[in-house]
Amino acid sequence: MAPVAGRGNLAIRELGPADDLGALLDLSRRAFGPIRAADERRWHADAELTIRDHRYLAAFDGRRLVAAARYFDMVQWWHGRSLPMAGVASVMVAPEDRGRGAGRALMTALLGLIAVRGYPVSVLYPATMAIYRSLGWEMAGGQDMAVIPARSLRSLVPADPWLGDLAPDDAGPRLRRCGAQDAGQVLDVISGVHQVLRDSGPNTRDEAALQRWLGDEDLYAYLAPDGFLAYRWRNGNDEILVERALATSAGTSRELWAVVASHSSMAVTVRGYLGAADPLCWLIREPDLALARRHTWMLRVVDAAAAVAGRGFPPGAAVTARLRLADPRCPGNDGVWTLEVGGGKGLLTREAPAVTAVADAAAAVTAASPPGPGAPLTLGARGFAALYAGTAAATLRRAGLAAGGDPGADAALDGAFAADSFMLDYF
Repeated sequence: MAPVAGRGNLAIRELGPADDLGALLDLSRRAFGPIRAADERRWHADAELTIRDHRYLAAFDGRRLVAAARYFDMVQWWHGRSLPMAGVASVMVAPEDRGRGAGRALMTALLGLIAVRGYPVSVLYPATMAIYRSLGWEMAGGQDMAVIPARSLRSLVPADPWLGDLAPDDAGPRLRRCGAQDAGQVLDVISGVHQVLRDSGPNTRDEAALQRWLGDEDLYAYLAPDGFLAYRWRNGNDEILVERALATSAGTSRELWAVVASHSSMAVTVRGYLGAADPLCWLIREPDLALARRHTWMLRVVDAAAAVAGRGFPPGAAVTARLRLADPRCPGNDGVWTLEVGGGKGLLTREAPAVTAVADAAAAVTAASPPGPGAPLTLGARGFAALYAGTAAATLRRAGLAAGGDPGADAALDGAFAADSFMLDYF
């Protein structure tokens, strides 16, 4: 165990099977609020699995548990291509130890662990942003909950008659009830939807995690060859919460929402987690759909070269640009890079020091002139994370997250990284 500067005997290490889960549960209750007795068994099973997979870190002051955090092993989708992602969760510090550096020390160690284990990117939902921003995470997208009166789903707008023979075939049924035994197929369908729709931001978990989710007796799930629906009742039978409603075709989209609409004689309200381009707004007859809540999530690019190589890009985007990344907490990202995007793929190549020196010397000679097309755009870890997630370069400049380079080339970068980033999963 390594002591942390300024905190005496504070040490950070992985939690192991011999550690007291009672102390961890107590810390969780004090950090996040009560856990119902009915949920304790599930909490214990989840914690034990995370510990067994070596994904839980904790900070101790002597033998006293001070703070803890973990990450989930996930996959994230960017323009229809997937790459490994570490989903940080359960970051908690004992109330009496807050503001004394334990949380920062713990998150610094967790970021290092995520980097060592080869994750190109990491995502988290912040309760507060200051500590995460100081370590390179930045706002990237949101998980949106929409709300609509259940009655508004009873009659959906038909396909445009001007489409003629091209109008979608709404004949069915294509859906079937599914459960834990179908986890593999569900994962394949969800992944296929994100790929076909070229979605940016959503994550998928592994088959075992889906199996546990689908095994929840309060969850009702339906599967089609090109779509998936999962929902549950809330507040007795007053509300339906749609946790997933994903489809690639018009027929399946209508069929998913028809199942939800079938409960409108009982449920008053439908709430649902919807993607950025969900067609429901175009399917209902009146402007009844409203945004009820947004959870903002933050992105951290841990391995810049791997993150760019694994990310999908708009097929028509083409750009070559120089980027200077300043990222002392992930020194593998630090330096000057050449970004090349084309054919839906990207490549980030580190410049040799001699090449950078020559380019910087040339820039110094022409310092009195406006920056040329070869001048690097300078970004810190936060700025690069936001750019990666689709934030416009002009916004980054105005926020103080980007500087230098050629502002005239910003539009090309915006087109390459264009994304309407969203997530459907909260962790």
